Amino acid sequence: MSSKTTNISSSGSSIAQAGTVHSSLYRTYRPANFGEVIGQEHVVSVLEDSIKSGKIAHAYLFCGGRGTGKTSVARIFARELGTTDKDLYEIDAASNTSVDDIRNLNESVHTIPFDSTYKVYILDEVHMLSKSAFNAFLKTLEEPPKHVIFILATTEMQKLPETVISRCQTFQFKKPNVETLKKIAIDIAKKEGIAIDEEVGSLIALLGDGSFRDTLSVLQKVLSLNDNSKKEITLAEAEQITGAPKSVVVNNFAKGIITGDAVLALAQLDIVRDNGGDVKLFTELVLESVRKTLILSMNSGTVRMPGEAINFEKEKGSATDAERLALKSPKKIAIILERLLVAHGRLGKSAIPTLPLEMVVAECLE
Repeated sequence: MSSKTTNISSSGSSIAQAGTVHSSLYRTYRPANFGEVIGQEHVVSVLEDSIKSGKIAHAYLFCGGRGTGKTSVARIFARELGTTDKDLYEIDAASNTSVDDIRNLNESVHTIPFDSTYKVYILDEVHMLSKSAFNAFLKTLEEPPKHVIFILATTEMQKLPETVISRCQTFQFKKPNVETLKKIAIDIAKKEGIAIDEEVGSLIALLGDGSFRDTLSVLQKVLSLNDNSKKEITLAEAEQITGAPKSVVVNNFAKGIITGDAVLALAQLDIVRDNGGDVKLFTELVLESVRKTLILSMNSGTVRMPGEAINFEKEKGSATDAERLALKSPKKIAIILERLLVAHGRLGKSAIPTLPLEMVVAECLE
């Protein structure tokens, strides 16, 4: 496997570096030690304890969605074990799927490390190995030389043979929530000298779709608006460069279904459709808007309609009777949220992209 297996270079970069233009935010802000890893404390604590106790397993399996930090944690773990770049190997299993590739790997593990206690092999997207390759790998995985540690990473654990899973110590990486990703986006933007507010941060987090890497890729796109004189990026600018639906369209649709104003709601769907908008993203933004309205409607005092604040004690004239009635009924808003969640699940199955949302509008007329 020597032709396709790549050592980590002295700079810490891997074969994934090919084709990279400049330094991406994800590489720049990739965690360098366990203390910088966010959202995976349940994994980090066990790995740290194993290092302190000297109880190191011969094979680990890191499972979780894309961009959740599996490879980053694997690299940190290897370094914490004292493994140098010369003895750290990253293998893209998606490109090394054959029996011959695994046979070469099986042979390479028997050579002693250059200058480390352990040789660490990180096999990314390991579920892509062929069935015959898995069979060829099993014996080595079960009884590797004492100086070898395998770290298998996958986004699809269900595709792995049970015989592979049973030979590894398994860790499930959590998908970061929107609040975590929003904070990361705002903090890194600040480090880059640009201010973004919470609305921009939330948009970037939603577009990141539960991935640290994707969130920082979106943030990098937004920060590309900076012309060295710009110190702040607005929501409108972020929406424009990312192609996200405008907040006014999202909020008007949310207001329409909450108050039963079908004309208002359907007009927003026309805008999304005419602009070739991403209906799934639009639905997720509407869900977030209505969710916030639900939470705030259960609080006393000021209740926030999407896009505006209404104080029923001091500003009754600023809201219609329908708005006041709707916002005083958290139960109704909860039902609308449930309908939106059902619609979200139907989006990929509908021949007409906006049909599930049009059905929500019809149901909210009740």
